[in-house]
Amino acid sequence: MQMNGSNPQQEREKYVKAFNSTMIKIWQEQISLLGVIDTGALYRSVVALGMNADGKYTSVTLSQSFNTYGLFVDYGTGSNTPRGNSGDLGEGFTNRRKRKRWFSRKYFASVHNIQEFFADNLGKDCCLTIAQALNPDTMRKNVTL
Repeated sequence: MQMNGSNPQQEREKYVKAFNSTMIKIWQEQISLLGVIDTGALYRSVVALGMNADGKYTSVTLSQSFNTYGLFVDYGTGSNTPRGNSGDLGEGFTNRRKRKRWFSRKYFASVHNIQEFFADNLGKDCCLTIAQALNPDTMRKNVTL
């Protein structure tokens, strides 16, 4: 028995497989839109490392990678001082770096979306399992006389 002709497990598999590649596209788009390109190294470093899932796609591990300095760009931190500075960043110091949120905003929104998808999808899968277990035809087959 399937609800609306859908298979929750196949839906999870499809969603998960698309997640990594979609995140990479989104991040590269944000890097371009926000002008986070100096040498292009960060843009080129953004890759999907892989995905691990159990047979039913109820337990999933997704991995992406990018150059570490991308986090400093995202948070607007990093080396703000000229070489040879004594380390005194007191009065008159201005942080020249501006936050360019190419990573965090889209990432956390996407993680929230995948959590909501799994909650909804696994709930439907559970309902389907219970409906099948309570199906009178199935119950008759499982009764031993």
